[in-house]
Amino acid sequence: MKTVLIIGMGRFGQHLTRKMLELKNEVMIVDQREEALEALLPLVTSAKIGDCTNEEVLHSLGVGNFDLCFVCIGTNFQSSLEITSLLKEAGARFVVSKATRDIQAKFLLKNGADEVVYPERDIAERVAVRYSADNVFDYIELDEDYSIYEIPPLKEWVGKTIGEVDFRARLNSSIIGTKINGETSFLPGANHVFCAKEHLMVIGRKKDIDKILKHL
Repeated sequence: MKTVLIIGMGRFGQHLTRKMLELKNEVMIVDQREEALEALLPLVTSAKIGDCTNEEVLHSLGVGNFDLCFVCIGTNFQSSLEITSLLKEAGARFVVSKATRDIQAKFLLKNGADEVVYPERDIAERVAVRYSADNVFDYIELDEDYSIYEIPPLKEWVGKTIGEVDFRARLNSSIIGTKINGETSFLPGANHVFCAKEHLMVIGRKKDIDKILKHL
């Protein structure tokens, strides 16, 4: 469990808050608009109405006591930049700020952000990959080279084991999980027999998995 401060209750901030709570973290939320906090008030550890570009408001939050501080302001980049900088000055341990463009990320990192996230860009890339191919059920990009794809097995694999296909050596990728009827099993062994109805979660370099996708 971690203590988390989330500033900005737009759509991303609210989704982040709900997920952090689901993962059993202690969460404090802050926004200038009372109505943005209302739905989450019964769920979070604490909430405050305030403008975090005001140093007094920010210092009153005790930001140094949180393991993570998120700046989730998407409509006013100047405010996001100011709050990011003020958080670090106030002793925040780790600051994650939201950006929509690379130039914003550069300024945020120079002004105190330990990490920058691009939720809209990441979702757009994930959706584009998923729907550009008929047989990609899900996609997670890990870095520029490696990703996880959820795909069906090739017809010629069905009835054979992972070992018989020699999956890792021949395809230079690894199966980290299988999913069937909504239930996921992780790290299948070499004796796992491929089933036509299952989905495979395959991790590897994009160029290697692309070779598999061409045969689906």
